[in-house]
Amino acid sequence: MESEIKNLNQQLLNFDLEPNYAHDDFFVSKSNYFAYNLILNWPRWEKNIINLNGDKFCGKTHLTKIFIKKFKAFKIDAKNLSDDKIKEFKIHQNFVLENFDQNSVNEKLIYSLINIVEQDNKYLIINSRKALNKYSFKLNDLNSRLKNCLNAKIELPDDSLMFAIILKNFSDRQIFTDKKIINYVIKNIDRSYSKICEFIYKVDQVSLQKQKPVTIKTIKEALKI
Repeated sequence: MESEIKNLNQQLLNFDLEPNYAHDDFFVSKSNYFAYNLILNWPRWEKNIINLNGDKFCGKTHLTKIFIKKFKAFKIDAKNLSDDKIKEFKIHQNFVLENFDQNSVNEKLIYSLINIVEQDNKYLIINSRKALNKYSFKLNDLNSRLKNCLNAKIELPDDSLMFAIILKNFSDRQIFTDKKIINYVIKNIDRSYSKICEFIYKVDQVSLQKQKPVTIKTIKEALKI
């Protein structure tokens, strides 16, 4: 069992199920309430630029999907930002910039985008792992602009959110277990969205291979990885 799970650990994290970004499937807890409430209260924002930040798998994309469906927005991955895309943005009111990373963006393009937002009273959501005020850019004006945006951080998951994530993913994969086992996982797993997703994947794969119900033994072995 342990060797099989270790082999799984070498595979890419690849969930077979299509991500579900429905509004009703976003579980709100104290970890993400501020960001969730802020997104839904457009356009009553204190600032026109929001930095939605947090660890991988924390729900940033889910929140922006909710925002796009509810309020309509032009979305693009940060690495694909170009002059043409910025021109296209001019006919939209809202813009979502996904997967922002200092190493994959053109500072002048980001600065141009921010200028349009400020000059034309538009709205911009920037998704990133790290808060934008933690970055250091060569353009001083860009540093000051990004440090002035509204920071909406999704915190590490609390117990209620961890329980909901595990229960929902187990249910989607027809992995049936009881509350005691989920609580055991919560007490013994790293408080990390990535670790939770990795754990669910490993349990799912072992369950499929063995074609047996998930037991506490399976859980314990997965948690050792």
